Amino acid sequence: MSKKHFITLADYIRTWNHGWQGDKAGKFTPEQIATLADFCQSQNSNFNRERWLDYIAGTCGKNGGAK
Repeated sequence: MSKKHFITLADYIRTWNHGWQGDKAGKFTPEQIATLADFCQSQNSNFNRERWLDYIAGTCGKNGGAK
């Protein structure tokens, strides 16, 4: 997988979790997101797990900089 794929996956998760109007059961859980991060790391050794998780959490932009 490439950086483009990782960003697309993170965008989907962000959109789903931030737009969810139902109960918490409908959101991606931190455990599910961590499992996906493990998978991404296994696919590309250059994958930056912390940056990816920070982007999903909304604390940084797509490339790790300001939002």
